[in-house]
Amino acid sequence: MNALRALDFAAPWAVLAVLPLLGWLLWRRRRRPPALLHARAELLAAGPRRGRWRARIPTALRLLALTAGCVALMRPRAGARAETVRSDGISIVIAMDVSSSMLAEDFQPDNRLAVAKQTIKEFILGRSADQIGLVAFAGEALTQVPLTLDYPVLTASVDNLQPGQLTDGTAIGTGLVTATNRLRDAAGRSRVVVLLTDGENNQGTIDPRTAGQAAAALGIKVYTIGVGTEGVAPVPVGRGVFGLRYENRPVRIDEALLEEIAKRTGGRYFRARDAQALKRIYDQIDQLERAPIRATRYVRFTELYQWPLLLAGLAFALELLVLWRRGALP
Repeated sequence: MNALRALDFAAPWAVLAVLPLLGWLLWRRRRRPPALLHARAELLAAGPRRGRWRARIPTALRLLALTAGCVALMRPRAGARAETVRSDGISIVIAMDVSSSMLAEDFQPDNRLAVAKQTIKEFILGRSADQIGLVAFAGEALTQVPLTLDYPVLTASVDNLQPGQLTDGTAIGTGLVTATNRLRDAAGRSRVVVLLTDGENNQGTIDPRTAGQAAAALGIKVYTIGVGTEGVAPVPVGRGVFGLRYENRPVRIDEALLEEIAKRTGGRYFRARDAQALKRIYDQIDQLERAPIRATRYVRFTELYQWPLLLAGLAFALELLVLWRRGALP
């Protein structure tokens, strides 16, 4: 593991803005005539040493406030910028169908897309050392997140998946090729595509079987998931006055195609007819083989500027209080 130091400053150059001010205050303090060090007579009665020490309290508090403020401006933070980890993991790209039919409400009380998104997020958060990427496809395909260990970014991107972001339709071949390309140069021996769809291939210029052959040639396993109940399901067909209009339509999933792709690449085909079945499928995929990988993990810093800023505020308030008690403030 190669980690940077645990504590550093995001803006160390900020000290340059404060040092001149500190220097000027010290110079002014030295240049001040020593004839009158006390603002009140009772301090003189305390004796020369004690009176001199008490008279310097406001200056010390001011220097403390400026120093702490300078440290706050430099933005101290804890954590590491990046670290290279070597662990047993796999490289996974999730190819998610976001066509309008994924809004079909046969996974009550939610639609297919809502259930799939929740299950995918649980799958992601259940992993620890796997690089995961996300591809969305409908009538076209788009990489949402390249391979990463930043799981919070992945889950946020899954939350943002919605029908209408891409041309409607189901381009299984295009989605699979896009996911495969993301794994072409991935680290480790175990590379996997998890492709989830609820329909038949009806868009795109790439034949799904050709895409499956390409994945097999690169040694990439494809696990396919057909989502939807048997028979008919309420599918959105347009918008009305009160929102989406639904019609009961036959559920058509090209299971033969999905099974062929999975078998050709050494993966498996699953059929998810309800939310619990989909969760069980991801639990099974979670038991995939593992192989050592090297990956770079980007770690978020914990900002610590608030503590020196609080100290600066307290020192400044104490200085004002001392000056007020001595009658130096109105």
